[in-house]
Amino acid sequence: QVPPVESGGGFVQPGGSLRLSCATTDSWFRAFSMAWYRQVPGKARELVAEITVDDHTTYADAVKGRFTISRDNAKNTANLQMDNLKLEDTAVYYCHVDSGHPYLNWGQGTQVTVAS
Repeated sequence: QVPPVESGGGFVQPGGSLRLSCATTDSWFRAFSMAWYRQVPGKARELVAEITVDDHTTYADAVKGRFTISRDNAKNTANLQMDNLKLEDTAVYYCHVDSGHPYLNWGQGTQVTVAS
């Protein structure tokens, strides 16, 4: 087993869009919920969005109506489409697989910067 791998971060102006992708193994993808968290320096990591194996989704209030989480069964990925980005969305975004593994359930993180 390997940790999930994130991609798609970058720099964008306010109002813009980015799409994050998180890839995991086939066995974990089929068995476990996946989620995106984010963290800024000095603050705790917070849940952004989660999706279960049967596509039930949960969103933080701060991103409802702007972010969409989805699963791609062909690629074993959980994707986060982020639209109408705001300055306060700037953070390192982490993928999490709800496997219960002590240290392989987190990705390395990808930086999202929203600035003028």
